[in-house]
Amino acid sequence: MGVKTVAIGKHVLKVPVIQGGMGIGVSRCRLAGAVAKEGGMGVISAAQIGYDDPDFRKDPEAANLRALRAHIARAREISGGRGMIAVNLMAVTQLYEDYVRICAEAGADAIISGAGLPSNLPKCAEGYDICLAPIVSSEKSARVILKSWDRKYQRTADFLIIEGPLAGGHLGFSQEELNQISSMNYDEEIKKILRIRDSFAEKYGHEIPVFSAGGIFSPEDVLHQLELGCDGVQVASRFVATEECDASPEYKRAYIEAEEKDIEIIKSPVGMPGRALRNAFTDRVREGSEKITWCFNCLKACNPKTADYCITQALIDAVKGDRQNGLFFCGARVGEIRKITTVKDLIEELTQKIGTGTDKKQIL
Repeated sequence: MGVKTVAIGKHVLKVPVIQGGMGIGVSRCRLAGAVAKEGGMGVISAAQIGYDDPDFRKDPEAANLRALRAHIARAREISGGRGMIAVNLMAVTQLYEDYVRICAEAGADAIISGAGLPSNLPKCAEGYDICLAPIVSSEKSARVILKSWDRKYQRTADFLIIEGPLAGGHLGFSQEELNQISSMNYDEEIKKILRIRDSFAEKYGHEIPVFSAGGIFSPEDVLHQLELGCDGVQVASRFVATEECDASPEYKRAYIEAEEKDIEIIKSPVGMPGRALRNAFTDRVREGSEKITWCFNCLKACNPKTADYCITQALIDAVKGDRQNGLFFCGARVGEIRKITTVKDLIEELTQKIGTGTDKKQIL
């Protein structure tokens, strides 16, 4: 049996699943292409995507832009023209405008942007046929970004990602909020964001699909998000433990062997908290003994003179499989992952409770 489709601009997702963007190098063309092939949205992370280019240290930006073009093209080949290929681009990325241009010129279907509010994304993408989606974590951030795009550019989002407090990587919450997750009723926050979405969808006369993210693990989780009124989900951590994931076998093994007690919140050099696996590296960061030996000039908000560590080097060490010296971002439910599967099987598992033609308004 098929599952409910989702229309995004001129595109149609046959399954309402977006694979979350994971950098550095965790979600590149192999993973994104495989997800799109199954009818979902595969997402390439643009974060230092050229880390394995021979000239990366000499000219990281040129290496990254070359690699981004190549991975978009290869993901498209792998997908066989099915699904959608998107790029996750952090708002704090240096040369943000250049990355947006490359995404559009290389044929990406969408740009998903977070780690800060992507206020100027519509301006950077002006003149290109590409869908745009901000990542928001609260009613306030959704209102701010959608009102800003409306006022400055007379447009709205093509779709929206709501990233909750159980997500991995950079989080749109304070440390205090993350310490009180158990008392947080995030379902109500999602409903508030959906009401804001509805107002802009009505103004612009077209649907704005919403995908919720953070702690989505089971078919029941997916169904619950649809019952709240979301159109689909974004899932990241579970896609790491797939054969098609671009990370090293040792990186995947770190996920499979992880337990809940191994998860901690670490401060990113850009000032945002992030969820990761505890290891010798995070211990050194906590103790203040981690040293920066090289600056890749990757993030606008990072000052190498005051930063606690180099996030680029830490993430490169992780994707290559260095269990002690790498930064392994992860979602809150990574401890429930126990085996390697395939993208096809994972998507079938996640969507098994969603029937063809499901009407979320009827569910509500």
